[in-house]
Amino acid sequence: MKKQWIAGLAVSASAAMILTSCSTTPSSGGSSGQPGDNPETITVYGAPTGDEQAQWEASWAAYAKANGLNIEYTGDLDFSTNISTKIQGNATPDIALFPQPGLMKAAIATGKVQPLDDATAATVKQNFTQDWQSNGTVDGKQYAVPITAAAKGYIWYSPSQFAQWGVTVPKTWDELVKLTATIRSKTNKPVWCAGFGAGDASGWPGTDQIAEYVLSSAGPATYDKWVAGDVKFTDKPIADAFSALGQILLNPDYVNAGFGDVASINSTKFSDVAVPLASGECALTNQATFLEAFFVNTKTAAGTTPTVAPDGDVWAFMMPPVGGKVSVMGGGDFAAAFSDRPAVAKFMNYLASGDHANSLITVPGATFITANQAVDVSKEADPLLADAIKTLKDPNTTFRFGAGDSMPAVVQQAFWKGTIDWINGTDQATALAQVQAAWADV
Repeated sequence: MKKQWIAGLAVSASAAMILTSCSTTPSSGGSSGQPGDNPETITVYGAPTGDEQAQWEASWAAYAKANGLNIEYTGDLDFSTNISTKIQGNATPDIALFPQPGLMKAAIATGKVQPLDDATAATVKQNFTQDWQSNGTVDGKQYAVPITAAAKGYIWYSPSQFAQWGVTVPKTWDELVKLTATIRSKTNKPVWCAGFGAGDASGWPGTDQIAEYVLSSAGPATYDKWVAGDVKFTDKPIADAFSALGQILLNPDYVNAGFGDVASINSTKFSDVAVPLASGECALTNQATFLEAFFVNTKTAAGTTPTVAPDGDVWAFMMPPVGGKVSVMGGGDFAAAFSDRPAVAKFMNYLASGDHANSLITVPGATFITANQAVDVSKEADPLLADAIKTLKDPNTTFRFGAGDSMPAVVQQAFWKGTIDWINGTDQATALAQVQAAWADV
């Protein structure tokens, strides 16, 4: 998605379970409604600002106008800290847009979030799979509406290079490893580019890749136990994931195309991998759908802006499964209400509907995707985003939020650091033991 969303997710991940700190007052937002004589105002508070804020407002503007509402949105990059201040001070908005479920469930635990009314709960049940419903369910009650989604674990490549090398998209992880060796033999150059740099959140791209492998190889049950701390970082499923990724990330023959050696992975900003991929210097990279936004400022070897399409300059496929059915690791936004006013309940029902999902994906310039079963994928003009929506909608797809984003903040930060240390040469067993030790501080 947008840069500020990415930064906001990193901040929210660090503060996921902290609802006791105080901070500054957030900046003011605009109104997306078309007031009538006496429009009812619904306040909405979330992390997106700038262009993304305007896109959120556009997604519900028609509904607000048709229903005589003034939807007053406030965007705040420090949402994850400042929502705690609002809850403590009884100054909550009517609706908050939470960037991940851990933070939202901590808010629900305060008792100030309202459960969905019967109509909205029924709409959520109808339009979202059980995986998505469960993120907003506490003690058998549904509190949240899933809105947007983010699909991670895409492997980006050049279709023309694949054709030149006579290779095809792999269908399994083992085939992906063999493909890497084949490309290396044909080019005699590093194959993959990777960047784990992200300021205070450096390391998260690596932890995402580890989590993707664990979900695919060990399955959702083991993944959930790992997130809960019942499966240790030192246990075999997690160690196996590091070992498997290490075949690529720690191999100087395979990385780091366009940037340097293995150690350069940590000093390379996660979004910068778009540059060598566009120019053809890098053959493969693992990053979410939001990498597409960064190709706008890159050039192909011919000096043109790359097109993203199956027959274009760059394209992507989901990380092939290690075993079992298709699994997707990603993120998303949820709406939760602090008010039970009828107009608020009705708006929440709209946010859960196919009408809003279709409005979201057709906002000009936006890159929203959704897991809403009622969305009309044919309305999505971007082929990559349409592919992601189809995958998320597939009832056979297992979806989980990023493990780090779902773990306590102190463990998540240790996970980031441990992954960076591992890339820098720390023995794998030592790095994993150090990450596991963080659970004692929860």
